[in-house]
Amino acid sequence: MSPSTTTPRFPRFAPTLVALHWLTLLLMIAVYALMELRGIYPRGSAERTAMAHWHFTLGLTVLVVTALRLVVRLATERPPIVPPPPVWQEKVALVIEVLLYGLLIGLPILGWLTVNARDVPASFWGLAVPQLLAPDKTLGDTLKEVHETLATVGYFLIGLHAAAALLHHYVQRDNTLGRMGFGPRA
Repeated sequence: MSPSTTTPRFPRFAPTLVALHWLTLLLMIAVYALMELRGIYPRGSAERTAMAHWHFTLGLTVLVVTALRLVVRLATERPPIVPPPPVWQEKVALVIEVLLYGLLIGLPILGWLTVNARDVPASFWGLAVPQLLAPDKTLGDTLKEVHETLATVGYFLIGLHAAAALLHHYVQRDNTLGRMGFGPRA
């Protein structure tokens, strides 16, 4: 095969990190969908209870996947953006990345603390989860409000992250989006 007909190779993140990134997206879609669609069932119904259970289970799964992502991220090389963006964009991207990781860690932990404080039995893939807080309805209600507010902020951060990737791809025409794609690596 001649060089002109071979598949081009681009600097990409490690395949494991790419897979965990897109798995996180799928999990977040499911978690948010369960949250938004729970209103189609009346309070106390078996269906709504099941949706709450899956919201919690998939939320904790996001926490586990995020922990794995951080380990892989710290153990692998970050591919360069070509052509390099301005320094201010790199700084903004770092802030957004830290906020997104904070969201992916903080929301599941807040959810866990909320169900503990509200004295709601919870399990993670069939395993009982430890009680981190003593039951306290007032604290539970406060934690629920914080959890829901941060989840709303999550819409903004996730949307900003996606919009930035598309801007880099279609306007700046760099490899930012391609670095998180599947395919041959440079």
